[in-house]
Amino acid sequence: MGFSKTIQMFIFDGNPNGRIMCEISNWNGRVYKVSRNELLEFSKRSDSDNTGVYFLFGKNDNNEDTVYIGEAEKIMTRLKQHLNEKVYWNDFIVVISKDNLLNKAHVKYLENQFYSLAKNANKTVIANSSIPNCPSISEFDEAMLLEFISNTKLLVNALGYKTFDTIEDNKINTQNSESEFYIKTTRGADAKGIIVSDGFAVLEGSMIATSTVASMSASLIRIRTSLLEKGIINAEFKFTRDYSFTSPSTAAAIVMGRNANGKTEWKTSDNKPLKEIEENQI
Repeated sequence: MGFSKTIQMFIFDGNPNGRIMCEISNWNGRVYKVSRNELLEFSKRSDSDNTGVYFLFGKNDNNEDTVYIGEAEKIMTRLKQHLNEKVYWNDFIVVISKDNLLNKAHVKYLENQFYSLAKNANKTVIANSSIPNCPSISEFDEAMLLEFISNTKLLVNALGYKTFDTIEDNKINTQNSESEFYIKTTRGADAKGIIVSDGFAVLEGSMIATSTVASMSASLIRIRTSLLEKGIINAEFKFTRDYSFTSPSTAAAIVMGRNANGKTEWKTSDNKPLKEIEENQI
């Protein structure tokens, strides 16, 4: 069970699209979110060149969300170098310690762990050309850095970026058997899903219909085709990993190969539709 947290957020100049500083009570870490055009203003802060990790957020040529994960002993110096590189970014997030106690081994470890988290979550295209190396650190340092990772994930999410969030992080716990839903129809569809905080997730191993009907909307066909091309659904029409959709209806449509109302198509093991479960909980 997670613990409640108190987040302190300072919005510079009252502009939520510019610079934001975040802290968590009783933690010596600090997170900044800054837009690219506010880099000069950020550089004026005394801690802008501390040792830390950073994330560059942008979009690629396919309009997909991208992230570059990096580390530096002097954050501001490294960010200036990124201005002249090919990978374009719009915003960045910096993670430092307020007393600048992070060293090179610490931030290399954090870089590696955040890369792995982003890879596992698979919600954002990672712009790194190689996997960051993971240094050896002491058990004492690892315990401290695991707190950094946990709190950074929380603050990055609070700032609107889902880069490191997994299905498990977003699962809605109902404490009963009505937390899992199923679809089993003709043309091979046999899927299992759960409600998550940002939509509805179809779980690894779920089978989708082997074909689509003529009336299926073009937008849904594009989503299905994209999932097949990316290997999220393999050649056997099976989900290779958990995958989150924006709504139960989109998830149901991809599984069934036709337009669908997810509130009525997804049902519990005792045949109760999602719509009924939600109404009873309310």
